[in-house]
Amino acid sequence: MGKRPDELARGIRSVLVQQGVETDVIVVGNGWDPATAEPPLPAGVRTRHLPENLGIPAGRNAGVTEVSGEVLFFLDDDAFLPSEAFLADGVRLLAERPELGLVQPRVVDPTGLVSPRRWIPRIRKGDPAHSSPVFSCWEGAVLMPRAAFDEAGGWADPFFYAHEGIELAWRVWDTGRIAWYEGSLEAAHPVIDPARHSYYFRLNARNRVWLARRNLPALLVPFYVGSWTGIQMLRWARQPAALKAWFGGWAAGWRESPGERRPMRWRTVWRMTRAGRPPVV
Repeated sequence: MGKRPDELARGIRSVLVQQGVETDVIVVGNGWDPATAEPPLPAGVRTRHLPENLGIPAGRNAGVTEVSGEVLFFLDDDAFLPSEAFLADGVRLLAERPELGLVQPRVVDPTGLVSPRRWIPRIRKGDPAHSSPVFSCWEGAVLMPRAAFDEAGGWADPFFYAHEGIELAWRVWDTGRIAWYEGSLEAAHPVIDPARHSYYFRLNARNRVWLARRNLPALLVPFYVGSWTGIQMLRWARQPAALKAWFGGWAAGWRESPGERRPMRWRTVWRMTRAGRPPVV
């Protein structure tokens, strides 16, 4: 959106200096024209201007058709890669393990602040350096084979913000592949409170309902939404304003259309259950 020029420049530099890979870089401006960036973007970095802010997932999708290559890498404008070998190591991992359809790296704060637990996308967090299958992802730095991205259907355009990483991971699992957290790969991102956005609680609730309505077999929808409703009631019980906004989004999730419905196969439900997390929690 053009609001972080220094961070954007840092992120782009961290991609351009990657060793052992060829990069094709595009910056997508959501309601902003990156061609007008100050300082100007480096030579060879292309831009796409979206006249209005379509939301984070739609912005990512808009860049995919503009770039070439067999592997896609998505990087938020406030994130960067500390190692010049990041992409080569990630591409090598995908080549060695063709069953992987999505890779999220370990995320660290560049100033040394303790990383939030939410950056490790599993219930039992454990050691951040431990790698494992996952059923959601932190969306700020994601590596995917293009074929897996295309088969999964891309990011969830209607979501605008929040939980598109869960849907993408679920859909990767439904292609027969695995979504993976790789503790040996490191991306940097400042620790920021996601609740700083005024729409945080509403969109989190709405998109939880949409996530279930778009992706789960009908029998599992009430179980998934019900479990998360109970969790949120406990989490925000002492913050009535937050809970009120959350339930406003919850109601909107049932009232408004979530877009395309692609329920996962029961075989996928079983694979996810065997791997440690049935899609009802």
